[in-house]
Amino acid sequence: MKVVLCWHMHQPEYRDLHSDEFQLPWTYLHGIKDYVDMAAHLESHPQARAVVNFAPVLLDQIEEYCAQIDAYFNSGASPRDPMLRTLLAPPAPATPPEPITPALLAPFLRVNRKRVIERFAAYRHLAAIVEWLERHPGDIVYSSPQLISDLAVWYHLGWMAETARHIDPRIARLQAQQRDYSLQDRSELLQIVLELLRSIVPRYKKLAAAGQVELALSPYAHPMLPLLINIECAQEAQPDASLPAEGRYPGGIERARWHMQKGLETFERHFGRRPVGCWSSEGGLSMATLHLLAESGFSWTAGGESVLRNSLAACEKTARGGAAEPLSEEGVKHRVFRFGDAPVDCFFRDDGLSDLIGFQYADWHGDDAVANLVHHLEQIAATASVRDAAVAIVLDGENAWEHYPENGFHFLQRLYSVLAEHPRLALTTFADVVKEQQLERIHLPRLVAGSWVYGTFSTWVGSPDKNRAWDLLIEAKRCYDEALASGRLSARQLEQATAQLAACEGSDWFWWFGDYNPASAVSDFERLFRLHLSNLYRSLGCAVPESLSAVISHGGGEPERGGVMMHGQPPVGEQRAAEPRAPV
Repeated sequence: MKVVLCWHMHQPEYRDLHSDEFQLPWTYLHGIKDYVDMAAHLESHPQARAVVNFAPVLLDQIEEYCAQIDAYFNSGASPRDPMLRTLLAPPAPATPPEPITPALLAPFLRVNRKRVIERFAAYRHLAAIVEWLERHPGDIVYSSPQLISDLAVWYHLGWMAETARHIDPRIARLQAQQRDYSLQDRSELLQIVLELLRSIVPRYKKLAAAGQVELALSPYAHPMLPLLINIECAQEAQPDASLPAEGRYPGGIERARWHMQKGLETFERHFGRRPVGCWSSEGGLSMATLHLLAESGFSWTAGGESVLRNSLAACEKTARGGAAEPLSEEGVKHRVFRFGDAPVDCFFRDDGLSDLIGFQYADWHGDDAVANLVHHLEQIAATASVRDAAVAIVLDGENAWEHYPENGFHFLQRLYSVLAEHPRLALTTFADVVKEQQLERIHLPRLVAGSWVYGTFSTWVGSPDKNRAWDLLIEAKRCYDEALASGRLSARQLEQATAQLAACEGSDWFWWFGDYNPASAVSDFERLFRLHLSNLYRSLGCAVPESLSAVISHGGGEPERGGVMMHGQPPVGEQRAAEPRAPV
């Protein structure tokens, strides 16, 4: 039976595009940890195969980090990321140091406490000092710049790829030193960061050239395509979903096309090849999105299991009273589908198996976790039509692993080893599945629009905070359209404004709005969203509206995995999507 492991890599636009200053460090931190590790695990198992999907804006940011760090080593230019600069701040009072405050120290603990900080005695000791100072802020005057230096080193060592940790003697030396890191030590660590970031794209290119990895993409800045094209499609799976007061996103289909074209151009520039598959941002699909994917030249896409469930229910509703035999979701969810007249093959995520990796196996022994996953796959193989079945395990390739011991090293090594050698399970790619001559697809008259989360768009639209964010974006887009129509923008101004608009259209901002998410994360992302919108108005030569000075969302919840991951299915007891209605 065919099994496809699909790892999705994405980060939103973290740069202030006016200053080129990175506002949050997650691109380079996930780069030196997860993107490196995920390539290394495949490299160590040449018989294993996988699909790796990149958001193109992530690739551009990795490239920018490499350029900035390279400029530091070549000319002394300071990197435009506050966290990277902490590796370079001298511990001696050669220049007046920034006053040490609890707010300055807290970011160095933004890493998994159990799996990272508690793992290293020196880091654990530094964390205890920071937490003591938070409780006794009056004593912070007795702390020294060396505290910042040592915290910066351990923060980056904590975020280091496990596969690099195993083989790089420089990392081993820095870990063994434990404290009192000099500027030379920190410069060496920055060199390691640069080398790892530089290696990411070439490693995946090599894996793709060897046929081991299929590279796919998402739209450029990771927008939610169905909502961009027609936000009313949110009511297909949730007829009572509340929509933004401003209505549809103006010119949404043109903007969706822009993200597809820009994404393809960026992807080809980095990887030197054109992809045949697209994980539409957040698995967001609609009939209009499928037609856009076909127009853009893609042969396959993938979505959430609940999207298939809703589409099957709509098909059954249409067939009531006729001769059509209802399709059982369990019997067909691992098959390849086409909808209406859209010539794009659709795969659907197995939520149960994918969420076991994302949420459950982190607390299991790696061997036991892999044995359990393989057992589930064997059960599917025993009952499925093996020739046409392809089990799609899809999840992000960056956020799950910090919850595993040693960044998932043992689990992933065992996973690839067992699946690559299994006599009845065959690791493959989506592209290879759809190329099979004898593949029998299931055709349904239409797809009910939805995302991989619950089969709805409730994570991105419908609540007061999310709808308010859409209203602000729509207002800014109208200003963009008016400036464009006036002809007052030069070619350079138009290019800058369009790039800024793309950053505003990313899906991540809407993901974080809501009182169920942590206050600190909501604050970071809603501030950056408002900054992007403000910069858009400035790039258009327009006054920034007073409305952008007001906080959109505050957060305050304590969701599982800190809110960076969600289950594909609603929690037990939470209402599923209502009976789907006709597409809009």
